[in-house]
Amino acid sequence: MKESPIFSKTYDLVLWLLPQSTKFPRAHRFGLGERIIRQTLDFQETLLKAGLSKRDRSANLDEADVQLALLRQNLRLCKDLELIKMNQYEHVSTMLAEIGRLLGGWKKSNT
Repeated sequence: MKESPIFSKTYDLVLWLLPQSTKFPRAHRFGLGERIIRQTLDFQETLLKAGLSKRDRSANLDEADVQLALLRQNLRLCKDLELIKMNQYEHVSTMLAEIGRLLGGWKKSNT
């Protein structure tokens, strides 16, 4: 499997989100914080599955698309609850938009 930029961008996302979620207040750290980390890691895992399995690639890419949408929604909730600052939200939104474009291109080239 040739290393695609989507894998490194997703890895950067994980590296950025892990420390951010540990800064959440206790009331949200073990609920929303853990959920965001789990969703991000699940997204990364699904991408890896898509990269390694040609047979299930289309289904895995569709699943990754859904996971990315859920992650976006939960990060927006974090911003609205003021768990992350506006500049942090803008940063992570930029990362997610780039990952989304890469994922869309991969899905399109897979059809």
